[in-house]
Amino acid sequence: MISRRDFLQTSMAAAALYGGSGFGNWGRLAAQQSLTQSKLLEFDTYGNVSLIHVTDIHAQLKPIFFREPEINIGVGDNRGQVPHVTGSDFRKLYGIDDGSASAYALSYNDFTALAQGYGRVGGLDRVATVINHIRSDRPDALLLDGGDTWHGSYTCHHTAGQDMVNVMNTLRPDAMTFHWEFTLGSDRVTEIIEKLPFAALGQNIFDSEWDEPADLFPPYKFFDTGGVKVAVIGQAFPYMPIANPGWMFPEYSFGIRDENMQVMVNEVRAQGAELVVCLSHNGFDVDKQMAGIVKGIDVILSGHTHDALPEPVLIGKTIIVASGSNGKFVSRVDLDVRSGQMMGFRHKLIPIFSDVITPDAEMTKIIDAQRSPFAKQLNEVIGQTSDDQTLYRRGNFNGTWDDLICNALIEEREADIALSPGVRWGPSILPGQDITREDIWNVTSMSYGEAYKTEMTGEFLHIILEDVADNLFNPDPYYQQGGDMVRVGGLGYRIDINKPQGQRITEMTLLKTGDKIDPAKTYNVAGWASVNEGTEGPKIWDVVENHIRKQGTISLDPNNSVEVIGA
Repeated sequence: MISRRDFLQTSMAAAALYGGSGFGNWGRLAAQQSLTQSKLLEFDTYGNVSLIHVTDIHAQLKPIFFREPEINIGVGDNRGQVPHVTGSDFRKLYGIDDGSASAYALSYNDFTALAQGYGRVGGLDRVATVINHIRSDRPDALLLDGGDTWHGSYTCHHTAGQDMVNVMNTLRPDAMTFHWEFTLGSDRVTEIIEKLPFAALGQNIFDSEWDEPADLFPPYKFFDTGGVKVAVIGQAFPYMPIANPGWMFPEYSFGIRDENMQVMVNEVRAQGAELVVCLSHNGFDVDKQMAGIVKGIDVILSGHTHDALPEPVLIGKTIIVASGSNGKFVSRVDLDVRSGQMMGFRHKLIPIFSDVITPDAEMTKIIDAQRSPFAKQLNEVIGQTSDDQTLYRRGNFNGTWDDLICNALIEEREADIALSPGVRWGPSILPGQDITREDIWNVTSMSYGEAYKTEMTGEFLHIILEDVADNLFNPDPYYQQGGDMVRVGGLGYRIDINKPQGQRITEMTLLKTGDKIDPAKTYNVAGWASVNEGTEGPKIWDVVENHIRKQGTISLDPNNSVEVIGA
C-alpha cells in the first residue's frame, strides 16, 4: 500500500511531468510559434483550490525591460541548487531553448537582442488581465501579494505609496505581507493599513516594547474556497532593523520566529484548516530552511530574493513557489485538497509579455490617473545609453546601473571610493535608449536616499565588506540578512566566498592609483542609503541625474574590479 507521503510526491512529480508546471514544456514550443495571449494563459484547471501569487512589484506600474541575474551564488547546502543556477545551466535544467521567449524571460544571455524581439515585460494593467482570466476560470481563487509593493518609483515616493495602494486595491488581493513598505515610516504604514480592504498579515511582526504580536498585523486569515478551509499565514521580511533603518519603525520587531510559526500552524490546523499557505517575504533559501523546520505548511509563496522559477521546489511535503519581481510574472497554483490533505498540484509561472497580453482598460485608466500629475517630470529625458551599453541591476556583485551610480558618487561628491547598496530592484535600459528621470528613480527611489560623504580608514572599509559578505555568503541561510554584495566604485578586491567571516576579503586596491588599501590610511568615501538617522547629503537621484546630464551619452568601461574565488 502506497503511503500518503509517497502518493503526494508521486502526484507532484506526475504533475510536473505531465503539464503540472507548464512553463518548461511551453518554453520548448515558444521558439517555434508566435506568442499569443491565449497560449500564455493556457492552463488545465485542476483540483479545487487556486492560488494567484505576485510579489516584489516595487511600484512598477508600466511595462519595463528587466534582465535576470548573471551571477547568483549559492553556498552551503544551497550551492548549485535553484535559484542559484543561471544562464545556460538554468535553461538546460528546465529544457528551455536558446533564443526562445522562455530564455528571454528567465535568463540573461543575449538579453539585449531578445529584448528587442520580444519587447517589454510587466505592466499592472497586463497583470490585471491575467488575474481576471484566472478568476473567470476559478472565481474564488485567492490573490496573494508577497510585499515590496509600495516602494520603488517616482510616483510611489511622491505619493507616499498611495499610487500603489490605489492600483492594488483595484486588483483586489485577499492578503499581503511586507518589507520595504515599512520604510514609509510606521505612521504612514498604519494610516494605509487601517483603510486596506484586505488582510495585512505578519506572524513575525511584534510590538518591540512588549514582545507581543502587533495588533495591526494579524498572523493569519482563513478563507473558504473550493469547499476547502484555507489558512494564509503572513511572514514579513525578518531582518527589517538590520537591512533598513529601524528608527523609521521603532514600534516593531521582526525575526524569523520559527517557534511562533509552528504555533500558528498548529493553531490554524486545530481550527479546521485543510490547507496551510505561508505568504512569505523571507527569501528563497530562508523559506527552504523554514520548510524543513516548521511542520504542516503545504505551500510557501516565496518573495524578497526576486527569483523566478518555472517549477516549485519540494521540501518534505511543502511546495515553495517563486514568482519573480517587478510585475514580470504571475504564478498560478491549482491544488487538489481532499479530507484535509494536499494530494497534488499544478503550477504555471506566467510571463507578462507586454506586447502580447491585452491591457485591462479599467486598470490602464487607474494607472494613468496615478501618473498624470507627474507626467512632465517622469518623461524628461536626462541622457541616453550608447549603442552598445545596457544598464541592468541584478546579481551578487556590481551591475552596470550600480557602476553608473558609483561613478556619479565619485565624480559629483569628489570621493576616492563609492559604496552603493546591493539592492535587487530596478528595471533595465537597452542600448541607444533614452534615460528619463523615471528611469533614474526606478533604481534609486527610497525614503532615505541621502548621498553622504565621509572619511573611512582602510580597516573600516574592510570591516564593511566582510560584514556584507557574511550576510550574503554565510552557509546558514538564517544569517543571510541583507541583499546582494555592496557595490563598490574606485575599489577593487578579491573575495573567497568559502572562507569564514573576516577572511573572505583580500587584495583591496584603490583603482585610481593601483595602491593596496592601507588599513591605517583614511579615504574619502561617498555612498547612499545609510540606515543611520540624521544622514546628510544631496539625494542620490539628483546626484545621478547631474552626472548623466554631464555625460550625455552613457558608456561604461567593463568592470573587472572584483575577483571571486570559490564559486
